[in-house]
Amino acid sequence: MKTLWDKIERLMMAVTFAEAGEHETAREIMREDERPDRPRPANRQDKTLRAASPGR
Repeated sequence: MKTLWDKIERLMMAVTFAEAGEHETAREIMREDERPDRPRPANRQDKTLRAASPGR
């Protein structure tokens, strides 16, 4: 299990690459942190958030 500091360090590394224009490298770094037991949605744009109606 990674510590919080390890996760922050990876995030900062990805930010650095993104700022330098290396967006794909930054994405790869962030993908390494993803949990394999949690599937990712195929298309995040299809997700819509709806607020509950006041009567419920």
